Amino acid sequence: MFKSRVLAGSFFLLLASSSLHAGVILSEGFDNISTLAGSGWAQVNNSVALGSTGWFQGDPGIFSSQAGAPGSYIAANFDNAAFGGNISNWLITPVLSLQYDLQFVFYTRTEINPPAADSLEVRLSTNGSSSNVGATASSVGDFTSLLLTVNPTLSLNGYPTAWTQETVNFSGLGIPTTGRFAFRYDVPDTSINADYIGIDSVSVTQQAPEPATLGLIAFGLGAAVLGRRLRRGNQVQF
Repeated sequence: MFKSRVLAGSFFLLLASSSLHAGVILSEGFDNISTLAGSGWAQVNNSVALGSTGWFQGDPGIFSSQAGAPGSYIAANFDNAAFGGNISNWLITPVLSLQYDLQFVFYTRTEINPPAADSLEVRLSTNGSSSNVGATASSVGDFTSLLLTVNPTLSLNGYPTAWTQETVNFSGLGIPTTGRFAFRYDVPDTSINADYIGIDSVSVTQQAPEPATLGLIAFGLGAAVLGRRLRRGNQVQF
């Protein structure tokens, strides 16, 4: 009886542990981007030749935020590189656990009737707290995994002109590993490309195990309890 209680208790402990693994582990609305560094975010502008801007607070005169105050989003533009240069401007999340399945969600857009094409990448590094993106406009450093590209063909009308949700589903590595996601505003030749983009409402959600998985755990533990009881009932009594 005691062992059965222990097994049942272990099952409920597993359920409790599973519930702890679910939930939002990162949420950023860019209300004030001057606080990002203190929250673990990193910014690196590898554009060549380097321009006059990096990531900056959203301009409500161009368009308003997806949520919150009109200017509460983060933006980048053609001035990330000098005229005719190549933009490679990075916005890197805080360090996150990559052990379990993650869902990375954000909203992005450009202005209506943009005069030039924009492109944005989402990349991943599994190298802990590293923010190494190399030192050139073409380098990616530790962020070798390309998860998503918004407007990969640099079509003039290929970047969303209204706030659009983008979702990346990441399959957890199954072992205690940390890393970082990164946005890369990646646009070549600003003499013909690059305008203005915004990013808002970033969230990372850690996914709970599937109900079927929990059912298999419950079935296995139940079978173990039943087996112990049957073996005990079949013992010869002297």
